[in-house]
Order: sequence, then structure tokens, then C-alpha cells
Amino acid sequence: MARKAKAVEAEGRITPKKAKNAVAVAKVLGPAVLPVIAPYAVRAAGAARELYDRYQAKKLGVAVDQLGEFSGRGAALHARIAGLTQGLAELKKSAKATDADVSFAKDTQGTLEQLSATVRASERMPAARRKAAHRAVAGELDQLEGKLLHRLGI
Repeated sequence: MARKAKAVEAEGRITPKKAKNAVAVAKVLGPAVLPVIAPYAVRAAGAARELYDRYQAKKLGVAVDQLGEFSGRGAALHARIAGLTQGLAELKKSAKATDADVSFAKDTQGTLEQLSATVRASERMPAARRKAAHRAVAGELDQLEGKLLHRLGI
């Protein structure tokens, strides 16, 4: 009974002989199988990368071709700032824009530039300080987005 248990245990283990046999088989089959599998592996890797890029772009709320502009730990905040900047430009161009709306857009643009600089500077801060800076910037962006939406009539 003990011999059977040891034999079953030995079958599951990797022994030097089994490893040597596996390497020999790989040396023979590798050159024959690799050219067949390689194109599929490259296509699969490309498709996986494209899916990941689309996921990241959707998460940030930007187009896939703009994804390279928003990188690092503050990428989401930079994307929000860019979105607010576009919204302010649309507010200025709007036919219904009042002088107060144009003034708000100019003042807010300066604030957004400061917030963007803060996010860039926080990239090199220790984690605790960076997170605190990001929370502060996110809070400020929340207020500015609310004001912009109010001025746009939403």
C-alpha cells in the first residue's frame, strides 16, 4: 500500500528526467509550431491592447486617440479639466451667453490653469500629499462643473 502511495506521489513531481524530456520535446516541436502560432499570438495581443485602451478611454471620458494626452496618476483630473475647458469655450461661443457668462468663463479658465499645474506638481509628491491634493482639486472641479452646468441651463 505504501509503495502505491509513493508511486502516485512520484508521478506528480517534476523530476530531472521529466524536465529533460520536456525540453527535448520543446526543441523538436518548437520550430515547427512557433511559425503557426506566432501570428495568432500577435493578433491576440493587439486585440487585447485595443480593448484595454478603449476601457481606459471610457473610464477617463475621452476619445481613444486622446488617451496619450492623459497619463499618470492625475490622468482623470486632467481629463476633467480638459472637458471643463471645452465646456467654457462652448459657453463663450453660445449665442445666449451674457457678459456675466463670458466673464465667468475667463475667470474659470485661470482657475483651471492653476488646478492643472497643481495636478502636474502633485505627480512628484509622496502618496499622502498627492492624494490630498487630488481630493482638493476634485472638490474644486465639482464646484466649477456645477456652476458651468447651471450657466448652460442644465
